Amino acid sequence: MPRLSTVVPWCVCALLNGLLVGPPASAQPPASPAQVGARARARASAPLRHGFAVDRLARLDSLLEAAVAQEEIGGAVVLVLRDDAVVYERAAGWSDREARRPMTTDAVFRIASQSKALTSAAVMMLIEDGRLTLNTPVSRYLPSFARTTVAMRTDTGVALVPAKRAITIRDLLTHTAGISYGTEPSVRAAYEAAGLGPAAGLGWYTADKTEPLCTTMDRVGTLPFVAQPGEQWVYGYNTDLLGCIVERVSGLSLDAFLRTRLTQPLGMRDTHFFLPVSQRERLVTVYSRDTGRVKRAPDGARGQGHYVDGPRTNMSGGAGLVSTARDYARFLQMIAHHGQWDGRQYLAPHTVALMTTNQVGTLHGTTLGFGLGFETTEQYGANGWASRGTFGWAGAYGSNYKVDPAEGLIIVVMINQLPSGTDIVGRLQTLVYSALRDARAVR
Repeated sequence: MPRLSTVVPWCVCALLNGLLVGPPASAQPPASPAQVGARARARASAPLRHGFAVDRLARLDSLLEAAVAQEEIGGAVVLVLRDDAVVYERAAGWSDREARRPMTTDAVFRIASQSKALTSAAVMMLIEDGRLTLNTPVSRYLPSFARTTVAMRTDTGVALVPAKRAITIRDLLTHTAGISYGTEPSVRAAYEAAGLGPAAGLGWYTADKTEPLCTTMDRVGTLPFVAQPGEQWVYGYNTDLLGCIVERVSGLSLDAFLRTRLTQPLGMRDTHFFLPVSQRERLVTVYSRDTGRVKRAPDGARGQGHYVDGPRTNMSGGAGLVSTARDYARFLQMIAHHGQWDGRQYLAPHTVALMTTNQVGTLHGTTLGFGLGFETTEQYGANGWASRGTFGWAGAYGSNYKVDPAEGLIIVVMINQLPSGTDIVGRLQTLVYSALRDARAVR
């Protein structure tokens, strides 16, 4: 039988050391002051890896192994970087449990809404090129947005009213355009009739469509939105619309633009909208957990998707990419280094600062904000153990990432589970922070 997981060697040593258990505490005599001091000195001199206690990092191994054994998850890959050095990398469980194919660190995952960060970066590149501004009206590139409507609840039902102003690029980047995924009762029927909302998986799925992205997005402009521009934070087709705008401004498909300007120069060889057929076995199986134990998710838009055998036509900038932990971390390293990586400047430092600084006031919450493509942590304690200034996001299949500039940390957790049905990402991130011995910023 193949191994369930792979462990980096220094974690193996830590685990083996942890198995050397002494007699019960009740059977041991009280420690002398000299013994207490010696133990404190031993703890202080315990092996560290880039500021992390190696023995505490081993707790992540235990958590992952237990989650797989108890069928909380099918499998996962966890990657932790500090100051660009690999602190922890682990593949646990199965890439395909039924085929007995173990997870590997180079496994390819559907990253869903983690796609938004790359598409947002593409838009900011066009702004830096002088071809767009944050205040450019969306209608310049999507004519259906010239006159948009909002579904407002009234005493007698729902009324469609005109939008108070034009929707801009800034609105889309910050998710303040009032555009949802069309699953709310007030707009559900209209979106479903247009092949969106409930007719598109869970609302965000377009990989099975045979029409180009911009054809789909032009149709969005004819549908009612759920809030007035600038008045609420609403999660929806905003970044898919930005993907279409990238195509119309650049003259390239979104796929070609990302490949030319971002993924290829960054060395992200495993990041695609549709995986090459020859690599199909690298794509992790989607599992679901809605009954206590994981089971294989169904085929189709609410399960395995069409990322290998689909039409390969509709490139969803908001939810369509597949990637690996290492690939995605490489993109995050570029962002963490103020737009520069490996001698090449992809974005200006001021641009990255705008992207990773709260731009929406309290519309996304009083302790969490949203920049131009990233969620931001505005208060210590608002987002687990993350420092103030941390930015990140997640994907519908369970993947998640955090970049903590104060600690020099990048944490990438890759899971493909829909619905996820687990809080393991938060627990893993907590264990990462609890292993950090030389914290630079406790607030």
